[in-house]
Amino acid sequence: MGKSGRHKSLFGALASIALFLAALYVLYRIAGEVKPDDVVEAFRKAGREQIGLAILFTALSYVFLTGYDALAMRQLNITAHPARIAFASFTSYAISFTLGFPWLTAGTVRYWIYSAANIPSSKVVSLTLIAGMTFILGMAVVVGIGLMWQSEAISLINQATASLNQLFGMAVLSGILVYLVWTAAKRRHMRIRSFLIELPTLSVSLGQLALGAADVCAAAAVLYVLLPEGHGIAFETFAAVYAFACILGVVSNAPGGLGVFEATMLLAFHSLPREGLIGALLLFRLCYYLGPFILAVVTLGIYEIVMRLSRTRARVSGHETDH
Repeated sequence: MGKSGRHKSLFGALASIALFLAALYVLYRIAGEVKPDDVVEAFRKAGREQIGLAILFTALSYVFLTGYDALAMRQLNITAHPARIAFASFTSYAISFTLGFPWLTAGTVRYWIYSAANIPSSKVVSLTLIAGMTFILGMAVVVGIGLMWQSEAISLINQATASLNQLFGMAVLSGILVYLVWTAAKRRHMRIRSFLIELPTLSVSLGQLALGAADVCAAAAVLYVLLPEGHGIAFETFAAVYAFACILGVVSNAPGGLGVFEATMLLAFHSLPREGLIGALLLFRLCYYLGPFILAVVTLGIYEIVMRLSRTRARVSGHETDH
């Protein structure tokens, strides 16, 4: 094994340990804040149909997230097996959503998986940035459209006038339009330290807008179907507030936006029964964050064991061939 190969192996081992320890810490933190009785009560009130729909929309959202990596690979002219793309996308988002610091955690998981397919680190950095831009653009589209077309309903939530909400929505959508024109004019690049990253073309950017908005709506639907019955909130209004709460959570860099997201939703929908909304938020955390997070950690552990066994077999076969 060459020096670069040993470095990759060492980095993979260190990343495995770091992610595992971080996962244990987050699980301990979440477990300490959740009371078993609250979980049982929340499940009892929600009903099987609501929980089933929540799981369905969670799966749909993660399918859309897989498209983030596929779009980025199209931009970067990278070829990888669809199964590897789906695995890297699911695990990187499931872990980064829960651990926080998405650029670092998602990039680490992607490098861990894509480096095995000989995709260079510079490409992984570019892929992570472009995928992150898809997420941000999707949030911005939903917020902008919500503020424009649900301005009166949102004014009851943020206490701003309907015209002011429309003005903010117009500003957000105008910013997106300016970005699209800017990317369409010529090839654009961004330098991050030693990495020169090519920004998405117009066609890829349009795909990012559609895919990002679809993902945000699917994720918002997870919480929406768990709300107490008779809430009377239009989905368009709810999705816009959800996207804004997610943006605040991402900016805070708190693990999964923990606390920031909940506080925003509780403040925005203060007219709903508090216990019912808290129960819905708890179930949302379990369905959209904790469930996929545990599945991602387990599958990454299995992946690492399989990779190490494969490398061991390859070394043993190599020694036998030499003899």
